[in-house]
Amino acid sequence: MVGGTVLFALDEDPLGAGAAGGQLRRIREEVEAQGLEARWARTGTDARAVLRTEAGLAAAVVAWDLPPGKRSPGKPGEKDGDETGGAAVLRQIGRRFTDLPVLLVMTDGADDEFERLPLWVAETVVGYVWPLEDTPAFIAGRIAGAARAYRQSVLPPFFKALRRFDDAHEYSWHTPAHAGGVAFLKSPVGRAFFDHYGERLFRSDLSISVEELGSLFEHTGPIGEAERNAARIFGADRTYFVLHGNSTADRMVGHYCVAQDEIALVDRNCHKSVLHGLVLSGARPVYLVPTRNGYGLAGPLPPEEIGAASVAGRIARNPLTSGAVSPHAEYAVLTNSTYDGLCYDAIRVTRELAPSTPRVHFDEAWFAYARFHPLYAGRYGMSVGPDTFDGPDRPTVFSTQSTHKLLAALSQSAMVHLKPSSRAPVEHERFNEAFMMHGTTSPLYPAIASLDVAAGMMDGPQGHWLVDEAVTEAIRFRQAVARTGRRVAAAGDRPAWFFGAWQPPAVTDPATGERYDFADAPTELLRSHASCWQLEPGADWHGFPGLADHYCQLDPVKVTVTCPGIDATGTWADWGIPARILTAYLATRNIVVEKTDSYTTLILFSMGITKGKWGTLLDALMDFKALHDEDAPLDRVLPGLVDRYPRRYTGTTLRELCRSMHGHLRDADLVGLLDTAFQELPRPVVPPQWCYQRLIRQGTERVRVADAADRVAAAMVTVTPPGIPVLMPGESIGAADGPLLRYLGALESFDRRFPGFRSETHGVTVDDETGDYAIECVRQDEDIPAP
Repeated sequence: MVGGTVLFALDEDPLGAGAAGGQLRRIREEVEAQGLEARWARTGTDARAVLRTEAGLAAAVVAWDLPPGKRSPGKPGEKDGDETGGAAVLRQIGRRFTDLPVLLVMTDGADDEFERLPLWVAETVVGYVWPLEDTPAFIAGRIAGAARAYRQSVLPPFFKALRRFDDAHEYSWHTPAHAGGVAFLKSPVGRAFFDHYGERLFRSDLSISVEELGSLFEHTGPIGEAERNAARIFGADRTYFVLHGNSTADRMVGHYCVAQDEIALVDRNCHKSVLHGLVLSGARPVYLVPTRNGYGLAGPLPPEEIGAASVAGRIARNPLTSGAVSPHAEYAVLTNSTYDGLCYDAIRVTRELAPSTPRVHFDEAWFAYARFHPLYAGRYGMSVGPDTFDGPDRPTVFSTQSTHKLLAALSQSAMVHLKPSSRAPVEHERFNEAFMMHGTTSPLYPAIASLDVAAGMMDGPQGHWLVDEAVTEAIRFRQAVARTGRRVAAAGDRPAWFFGAWQPPAVTDPATGERYDFADAPTELLRSHASCWQLEPGADWHGFPGLADHYCQLDPVKVTVTCPGIDATGTWADWGIPARILTAYLATRNIVVEKTDSYTTLILFSMGITKGKWGTLLDALMDFKALHDEDAPLDRVLPGLVDRYPRRYTGTTLRELCRSMHGHLRDADLVGLLDTAFQELPRPVVPPQWCYQRLIRQGTERVRVADAADRVAAAMVTVTPPGIPVLMPGESIGAADGPLLRYLGALESFDRRFPGFRSETHGVTVDDETGDYAIECVRQDEDIPAP
C-alpha cells in the first residue's frame, strides 16, 4: 500500500453520469484501492485550500481548464488574476512543495491542445492524462507509482534509514533494556507507559550498536549523511547534531574556541550556558554592553560598542585581562536574535568584530528559521562567508540553533553550524573532541530523526512557505491589535485604552514611497520588505540609542504586546496595567506567554500558529479590558491568587490592583534601576572558573542581599523579567547604595508587597517566611588571588 493523499483538481463531478465523470470515478476507485486517499476539488479556490492545509499530498491530478473559483488574497509573486484555475494551482504547488508529482489532465482533444500550454507547464508536471484514452487501472497505476516514488524521495537520510530498519522487525539484542518496549509490557505501570506512547517509539529507541544507522560521534552512515544534508540546507560548511539543547551547543562551542586564561568577548545579554562554557574553559570574559529602552527590553550591542577601539578600551580597563595569556580576544559571542526579536546585520557585525577576534559565535537559539525567508537576508550567522566577507580577515563563524524552539523538532534538539576561515581553521577531528565531551554515547534516535526531519521540512520552497505562513499570521495579529485599539479609541462608549504591539507606527513602501499607518499597510508589503521592520536611528517607537541605519531589525514573529503605563522612551503614565497582572489572567484562560516584563509580554508565532489560536488571545485581551473597566472584583478575575493570599487580596478589585502595582513600580522606578544595573557593570575580581572551584569545595556561603555589599559573587544572578544576567561569578556586588543592590532591593520589596507576582530569580534564594533575598558569595576567609 502506498499511503498519502492525491489531489484531484478537476471540474467534472465524480458522481456524474457522463463518460468523463464515470471514467474519473473509476480512476479514483483504483487509486483508493492502492491505499491512497483522494481529495476532490472542483475549482481553483478549493484546490488551493487543499494545498494550504494538506501536507500529506503524494501526487496531484490537475485539469488545465479548472475554473478559478472565488479569488482569494494571494502571496507575494502569485499571478492568478488572469490565469486559468489549473495554472494557479500549478504555481501554488511549486511554491508549496518540492517536486510533488503532478499529472495534467487534457480534456478537449484538440490537435493543438498540448502546444497551447505555456512552456513553464512542461517544467512543472511529470506527465499528461487523457482520461478516456487509457484504462482506469493503468492511469491509477501511474498516479500510485509517482506517489510512491515521491513519498520515498521526501524522506531525509537518517529518518529514511530508521524507517527501513524499523520495518525489518529485527529482534533487539542490545541496549536499551526495554528491547523495543517489550520490557514495559511486563508491568502494569510499564504497560500504561507503552500504551500512551505506542510501540513505534520504543522500536526506534536503539543502541549505537546498530551499525547501519551510523554513528553520532563518528558522523558516519545515515547520521553523517543527515548532518551533511542539514549543512546544505542551512548554508553551513559543516553541521553537527546536538541532543541536549542549545545550552549544550553553546558550551561546546565556547569550550572549543577559547582556552584557559584567554580573553573572550561576551554579549552581556547572553544565556547562562555561555557562562558555563567560560567556566569550563577557564577563559577571562570581557563583557560588551547592549542598549536598553524604556520598557526595560534589552537591545542590540550598538555599533560603537563592538568597534575595534571600543573593544580594545574595554579589554584594557578590565582587571582580569592583566593575567591573560594575550591581550587579544580569541572568541566573541553575541545573541542573535534577542529574546525580544532584535536581529543584527550579521555581516556588518562580523566585519566590526573582525579586528578584535578570529572567531565569532552567533547564539541563534531562537532564530533557526532565518535562512528561509527574505526578510532575514544577511541577518544570520551562516550568511557570513566568502561571498559576503572575502579576504584573510574574515573570522570563523559559529551558529548555535535550538532547532526545537521555532522549527519542528523534539525538545532538546539543536544544531551547531560553522563556516571556518583560514584565519582560524576548524579541523573536524579537533572540534569533534569538544563535541564528544559534551555529547552522549546513548543518543535518542527519535531525537536525531527529528533534527533530520526539521531540516528536510525547510528544504526547497516549502521552507519559505512555512516561515512565510508564520510571518503572515504574526502580521495579521499585530494589525488586528492596532486596529482594535483604534476602534476602541473611536467608539466613545468605553475608556479609550487598549493594549499595543511593539512595532513601528508607520511604514513606507520602498517601491512607491507611499507612507502607511502600520495597521493599514498591505500585508504583502510587511511580509516582503525588511525595511518595514528596521530600527531607524533615534526613533521613539523602539527607544534604543546609538543605532545605525539597517543595523538592527525587529523580527515580526516575536510579538511583544505592550501595556499602558510606560513607553519605549521611559516616560511614565499616571496609570497603567502591569504586564504581570495581564499574564496571570491569561494563564487562567490557558494562554501561557513566553516572557513577561514590567509592561510587556512576549508572544511567539511559530509554525504551529493558527488564526484560531491568536484570535483566542485577542479575545482574552478584550475580556481583560472589560473586566478592568468595570472594576471587577479580583476573586472573579484571579480566584486562585485570592485563595492563596486571602489576607493580601480579599476585597481588592482588578483596577485597584493595577493602580497599586503601577504606582509601586513607578515610585520605585524599577525600570530605571534595571537600566542602571545593566549599564553600569559590576567590577570583575576573579575569573568565573575560580568561583566555581570555590563553590564545589565549600569556599562560598549564602549571604542576605542586605548584607552583601562589596562581596564577590560566586554564582550568576539572572532576574526574569527580563531574563538577562545582572551579576556574573567573580564580580563585586558593589556598594550598598550601588546600582545592583538598589535594584535587587527594589525587587525584594516588590515581591513582599505583591505575593504571587514574584520575579523568577536564578542564583537568588528567597526565604519563604521573611521574603529576604540571598546570594551565593565567596567566603570572606578565602584568599582571593590577584588577577
